[in-house]
Amino acid sequence: MNTEITGAEIVLKSLAEQGVEVVFGYPGGAVLPIYDTLFKQNSIKHVLVRQEGGAIHAAEGYARSTGKTGVVLVTSGPGATNVVTGLTDAMMDSVPVVCITGQVPQHLIGSDAFQECDTTGITRPCTKHNYLVKDVNKLSSVFHEAFTIAQNGRPGPVLIDIPKDVQFAKGSYIEKNKIVIPSHRLFEPSPSFENTKIEEAVEIISKSKKPIFYIGGGCINSGPKASKLVREFIDLVGSPVTMTLMGLGVVASSDKNSLGMLGMHGMYEANMAMHECDVMINIGARFDDRVTGRLDAFSPNSKKIHIDIDASNINKTISVDIPIIGDVKKVVEQMLSIWKNKNYRIDQENLKNWWTKINKWKEVNCLSYNKDSKQIKPQYAVQRLYELTKNTKTFITTEVGQHQMWAAQFYKFEEPNRWLTSGGLGTMGYGFPAAIGAQVGNPDALVVDIAGDASILMNIQEMSTAIQYRLPVKIFILNNEYMGMVRQWQELLHGGRYSESYTDSLPDFVKLAESYNAEGLRAKTTDELDGVIDQMIKSKKTVIADIWVTKEENCFPMIQSGSAHNEMLLSKDQKQDKKSAEKGKILV
Repeated sequence: MNTEITGAEIVLKSLAEQGVEVVFGYPGGAVLPIYDTLFKQNSIKHVLVRQEGGAIHAAEGYARSTGKTGVVLVTSGPGATNVVTGLTDAMMDSVPVVCITGQVPQHLIGSDAFQECDTTGITRPCTKHNYLVKDVNKLSSVFHEAFTIAQNGRPGPVLIDIPKDVQFAKGSYIEKNKIVIPSHRLFEPSPSFENTKIEEAVEIISKSKKPIFYIGGGCINSGPKASKLVREFIDLVGSPVTMTLMGLGVVASSDKNSLGMLGMHGMYEANMAMHECDVMINIGARFDDRVTGRLDAFSPNSKKIHIDIDASNINKTISVDIPIIGDVKKVVEQMLSIWKNKNYRIDQENLKNWWTKINKWKEVNCLSYNKDSKQIKPQYAVQRLYELTKNTKTFITTEVGQHQMWAAQFYKFEEPNRWLTSGGLGTMGYGFPAAIGAQVGNPDALVVDIAGDASILMNIQEMSTAIQYRLPVKIFILNNEYMGMVRQWQELLHGGRYSESYTDSLPDFVKLAESYNAEGLRAKTTDELDGVIDQMIKSKKTVIADIWVTKEENCFPMIQSGSAHNEMLLSKDQKQDKKSAEKGKILV
């Protein structure tokens, strides 16, 4: 006979059975029964953030660095609405998160009660699925289903809204192995009918003259084995490979086949190769607008193979020749098997000619910049950070802006899951709470948030969280006293009219760190930089390193919006044609 327990106890029991070790949250009236139950147990750790937005980004950082599902617990009304940005971020970047929100008692729903809002209505567009649980006896099955949905198919966020009376009510707990989940909610395609297309794709690759692999975040989402299989397949084919912002680390930066990142601020050779290839093998990327540039000029002469677990991504923006709907790991495993069994091999003379052309593009040296003997260039700051941390287990998070692009260009990633950034939504303020989540999940690792002076202030209150839980997160601010990317676009597209992009009332970041009982460091010149980085790495405390970089440095290379892939600007001395520039104003 099942002993009845409260809804709040069912919540904790469900989390425990799902193997949850940590919850990021902020208490409030509508979740007090759950917090009371949380107080009575020791198996699940709770990390108290300072604003609910910090909780969801921390859960994202935890999930992406560990491969586990992030869990968030917040109250009703503003607690729920404060996580909407993070839910959307997780949705766009395919991060598995389960968000638990409190709700007012059922009899008050719809009465404009204190801290009431239509949470499921608000979050429906930015979650894979959401629930309003009205029956305590369905609570455990909802939880087990929610975790399965968050993790299966294309990962993403799921929200569970629980009225306060349901948290107090008593009901039966159902173990997860007794739950039958409807197949339509699993979001997981069956790859069996794709076999013919997989065979066709492999044959086309084998006959190509100028192939290129185009790797996205879906490879990382598929798990570590997927990245290993992708590396093996690329090595067998001998083809060049380029990665999206979210795909960095799938193939090691040092790999002989790697051309680095492509897209708006990607490598010249990667974009040129993408433009001229005859076969493009897209694995787990979604043809984002920051990658494609002008759609009608994107890789115009290539046969396009697209492997994606999400059918809605197929032919959404770019028409492809061979769509393959399936999990990266399973599909690439089949491709490898076919390639080996049929003893396929690309014509080596063609491949040699293709690499000769690519190596010519590499000679452009697109990441070169004018070094200053005293002033710190932001590119140089990231380079030195990489050199001094590359032999350490390091996770890099970023905020969003110029520093994000410089980090992607100059920090080299040899493994997946070490690079945590906001790709699809481009959320300023993401990096610091994500670093907190990554540090909680990887307590022995070095976690560095490469930040901008503007975006770090979006969630600076989370310093209290880092201090409370003794998390030695490092904030590495590239401080140019501007919203750098906004200023760059204003310079290039709006005649240098820097409308509201200058932040002339910045705090003293060293004193700010010290006010939280953290460590504050500053480097103003190149001579000081290595010493500050070294001190930051060795510190056992939370650190803010304020790095004063040149103020009006632009991020190059770049494809201006409205331009084609092969129309890259390598410096501010190059001018975009007026027609494309005007079009670009709309597309930025």
